[in-house]
Amino acid sequence: MTDFSHINEQGRAKMVDITEKKVTSRTAVARSSIIVNQEIYQKIMDHKIGKGDVLSVAQVAGIMAAKQTSNIIPMCHPLPLSGVNIHFDWNVEEDKHELLITVEAKTQGSTGVEMEALTAASITALTVYDMCKAVDKGMIIGSTYLLEKTGGKSGTYKREDFR
Repeated sequence: MTDFSHINEQGRAKMVDITEKKVTSRTAVARSSIIVNQEIYQKIMDHKIGKGDVLSVAQVAGIMAAKQTSNIIPMCHPLPLSGVNIHFDWNVEEDKHELLITVEAKTQGSTGVEMEALTAASITALTVYDMCKAVDKGMIIGSTYLLEKTGGKSGTYKREDFR
């Protein structure tokens, strides 16, 4: 049972000891998305959503989520984040309005920031949903995934199928 790093000698969960791991610069970039209808898209663009500026609030929610990741993901270590940046891009086609959410998280530490970036991307999308659900509950939150990460023992990872 102890072949797994998160299982102790009794077969129960444990937080991995990272005491001896080298402190390095680490970054992670994650993406999520949400598809909205034309009305929501226009209201977001015109700042006409009743709860406020959707993208500003969602951005702050994502940053707050990154900072709280270790409080909601049981085996995550608390990290001293040195930066979190959230970027929005619209992919607008004739009958599709997709908000792409890209999050970059950075730290100097002994463990990576992938979970912080992924959590921030997820919560950003959920916040957009929450702020716009009074207009239409049919929004679709898309896949959330790691685009790339740097630093640490495992080195650099770059997703092959960037979109």
